[in-house]
Amino acid sequence: MSDFALTEFQARVEKARTAMQARQLDALLFCTEAEVRYFSGFRTLFWQSPTRPWFLIVPRKGEPIAVIPRIGADLMGKTWIGDIRTWSSPHPTDDGVSLLVEALKGYSRVGLPMGDEASLRMPPRDFMALRASIGVEFVDCTPLVKSVRMIKSEAEIAILRKICAIASAAFARGPDIFHAGQPLDEAFRSFKIALLREGADDVPYLVGAAGQGGYGDVISPPSSEPLRENDVLMLDTGATLSGYFCDFDRNFAIGGAEDVAKAAYEKLWNATEAGLAAARAGIRCRDIFHAMHDVVGGGSSDIGRYGHGLGIQLTEWPSICAWDETILKSGMAITLEPSLTMANGKMMVHEENILITEDAPVLLSERAAPELPVI
Repeated sequence: MSDFALTEFQARVEKARTAMQARQLDALLFCTEAEVRYFSGFRTLFWQSPTRPWFLIVPRKGEPIAVIPRIGADLMGKTWIGDIRTWSSPHPTDDGVSLLVEALKGYSRVGLPMGDEASLRMPPRDFMALRASIGVEFVDCTPLVKSVRMIKSEAEIAILRKICAIASAAFARGPDIFHAGQPLDEAFRSFKIALLREGADDVPYLVGAAGQGGYGDVISPPSSEPLRENDVLMLDTGATLSGYFCDFDRNFAIGGAEDVAKAAYEKLWNATEAGLAAARAGIRCRDIFHAMHDVVGGGSSDIGRYGHGLGIQLTEWPSICAWDETILKSGMAITLEPSLTMANGKMMVHEENILITEDAPVLLSERAAPELPVI
């Protein structure tokens, strides 16, 4: 039932073990969905419930250990993980802590993600109890996890290609889906249906907006306001396939387009071209940001970044921003997402998904039209 072959997970663990050796770590402890799924293949929507904690230990020597609620035993048993230790959860006094203490015995230095974008998906009081119960030094392993996950395998790239092609096909149906007078929330529902019909497993992320000559923000849920002539409609989707995301948007003008919207769209399209021209292995993320920002017009950027990593999460490391010194490597999947605030107080944004190579980047999303599409 796994999304990948056994060799895929073995390769991921071996890369982690090599990094653990260099950092003198005995094991890695994970309690968040992306990391547990990345190393085990355990994929479920049950993470939406915050009630139960889930743990995966990846030791430098020996096989990974899953310490999980009993409700997940059957599904975890269908992955490659052989050592599965369970308890009845939720539990009022010991929600897996004693099992975790036992599993971590004998280790001195254990890596736990503590840096950028990390979170502790267990009650802090339980983590304090865990730390007090064993003589383990917990060390931030965020750089280690970044180094392993940022470079995508051929199997991961194949899935990313498919989900981006699915979303591209759904966006191509825009002229048949969207129309003047259509309530925005209906447009959202219709587009979700199009994504599913094209082959997406799910559409956990869909945001967007519509407005005259542009829109006010890029993260809103839809209202029931009808689309009007000269509205710019933007939809940004994170549809998934086998647990991997696409993340790109498209802009459409309804009936016609104001000159300010046409000009903004052209500038963003050209900024993305600059990003595509700059995106090469060996280039820093900040260099791609500045290449796009110069086309947009320079100055300050309130958005903070013009893209990010992509994969098992909607947004991953690194960030395409002015301060990110991360050097791009072949095999990274990233988004290019320049944005622009216009003179009318509105904004527009443009996004593509690409794969970094030693040469020119490969577009995963089908490149948007160079002129604002009118439907």
